[in-house]
Amino acid sequence: MAKVPDGFHTVRAHIRRNPRPRSAKRMSGWTIAGLLAGVWLWGAAVRLRRGRPRVPGVSEPGRQRTGRGPVRRR
Repeated sequence: MAKVPDGFHTVRAHIRRNPRPRSAKRMSGWTIAGLLAGVWLWGAAVRLRRGRPRVPGVSEPGRQRTGRGPVRRR
């Protein structure tokens, strides 16, 4: 069998390159998803602490929104 060059190894009669060590700078997809979820939850917690509703309220003070749409009178 042929001599394998430096930086390579044989696997089932094929020559493959040796794996390189993973750099610590590279972030996996799960790490990025976890960071985004953390930012989203932190924003939700800050919004709850401030007491602001997620949906903006009615522009007229003293009037409550019922969610039924405009009132039709006969």
